[in-house]
Amino acid sequence: MKILPISSMILSLIAAIGGSPLVLAVPTKVALYGNTQIAEKQPQQLAQLSGEGDSERSQLVQQANALYNQGDLTGAEKILRRLIKKYPEDAFGHFQLGNVLLRQKQPEPAITSYQEAIRLKPKYALAYNALGVVYATQDRWDDAISQYRKALEINANYGEAMTNLGQALWQLNKKDEAVASLEKALNIFKTQSRNDKVYQIQQMLKQIRTADDPSVS
Repeated sequence: MKILPISSMILSLIAAIGGSPLVLAVPTKVALYGNTQIAEKQPQQLAQLSGEGDSERSQLVQQANALYNQGDLTGAEKILRRLIKKYPEDAFGHFQLGNVLLRQKQPEPAITSYQEAIRLKPKYALAYNALGVVYATQDRWDDAISQYRKALEINANYGEAMTNLGQALWQLNKKDEAVASLEKALNIFKTQSRNDKVYQIQQMLKQIRTADDPSVS
């Protein structure tokens, strides 16, 4: 089966965990066709540290936020490197550094940062998902799938990871598995009342089915 473009459906990697502040992974979008592209979006605020009383750490994060919002990725990287130098065991800092590095199209350093975040926090589902995205940008689909599955082992209701898994499976011509993953993602987003994601997945599934059977409209 020939893989056709799913041009209208590319999902950003955005995930929220429980009641914690929104944690934004890299504003990267993974398409269902061809090479994964690093897409530019409006600057997004980096995640805030929660439950930390250290004022210096909070100040560093705020500085990184400001620079990131201004589109100064080099400046944000510099601040995050200061953060992890001061707090080398801070998994969050390594994760966010990976986000900035990937945004700067530095996949190998980003991989290193995500792997360090995972070493420090083995149940870091966001980092596994982000690592999968880096592999996807390199067309390393089997490696990407492995990381998405690890993220889902930690959090079975991680809709973005389930979506990314479906996209990667589609790239490997595993249509049935891809559709199954996307349908699971659809149900997750419905349960979470995330209607924008519900619509996106519905459109994605429609395009996949149309590609497989042109009579479907």
